[in-house]
Amino acid sequence: MTVVRMYTTQVCPYCVRAKALLKQRGVAEIDEVRVDLDPAERERMVQLTGRRTVPQIFIGDTHVGGCDDLIALDQAGGLVPMLAAAVPAAR
Repeated sequence: MTVVRMYTTQVCPYCVRAKALLKQRGVAEIDEVRVDLDPAERERMVQLTGRRTVPQIFIGDTHVGGCDDLIALDQAGGLVPMLAAAVPAAR
């Protein structure tokens, strides 16, 4: 199964929206990494993405970006094929 990892915080409407879209597209489980609970994970997120904002979404090993990026990918018709083609990510 494709691993979807999302760096989030507890109070983030964009995180909620991104999770809802992924679930609509058939993602049963999201590996949620709460950066508000672990500063080391926030630093890891910044190192991986170059971004400090949440959510930061990975499908397999591919960094999709944030919520707006995910929505744009879906609207362009690329999200479902990416979910189908992605291989599990290594953490």
